[in-house]
Amino acid sequence: MRLLPAALAVVALLMSPAAAGATACDVPPDVLSAARPLPATARALQQGSLRVLILGSGSLTGPGASGPDAAWPARLQALLAARFPGRSVELALRGGRGVSVHDHVALLRDGLAAETPALVLWQAGTVEAVRGLDPDDMGETMRQGLERIRRSGADMIILDQQYSRFLRANANIDPYRDKLRLVAAAAGAPLFRRYDLMQHWVETGALDLERTARADRGAATDRLNDCLARALVELIAQGVAEAR
Repeated sequence: MRLLPAALAVVALLMSPAAAGATACDVPPDVLSAARPLPATARALQQGSLRVLILGSGSLTGPGASGPDAAWPARLQALLAARFPGRSVELALRGGRGVSVHDHVALLRDGLAAETPALVLWQAGTVEAVRGLDPDDMGETMRQGLERIRRSGADMIILDQQYSRFLRANANIDPYRDKLRLVAAAAGAPLFRRYDLMQHWVETGALDLERTARADRGAATDRLNDCLARALVELIAQGVAEAR
């Protein structure tokens, strides 16, 4: 298993086996109810090697609290390899802080050609909401990008925004969340509801970074990244099972 270099900055969040094993994350069943068959991913795993391309912005490339091995993509890589033993799992990351959906389309074109992934994860909507960009334009741009992914033969999963009180107070996030739901449905792609999942953890007191003491925030950030990766692995595993 190896982590392919990203176009910009690569982050990972691989915790120690002991710490990872101790982490348990409550995921409401309805959050993963949007699982769809992932036939290209299933075929790649059957053949022994899964290549994943991830497009995203700040949370994709921001450093994890415990160092370079502390953000959700590498945790996802490790968990997928553990879930499907005997298969290699390779990730390529494209994006960075402030990178918009329009930027992603160019990165997508290059990433599909260079990496030939079986699965593309597209994290979107935060930069557009913060900048107040047109959600309809975001949706149309994503539609074109998702069609390019479909033509390549890869599966696709859309990831919506992270939940935070600060974002909620300073951006009109709902139109962008609604647009992502519509775009995913139209493309027949699963939507990983990161926003709802994180809000659930906040409201149940399980994980709340914004109200965590500064001294504990690093460990809480690592745990959040691990929990998100675990939930995403479940969505992928469901899609693989439905494709068989």
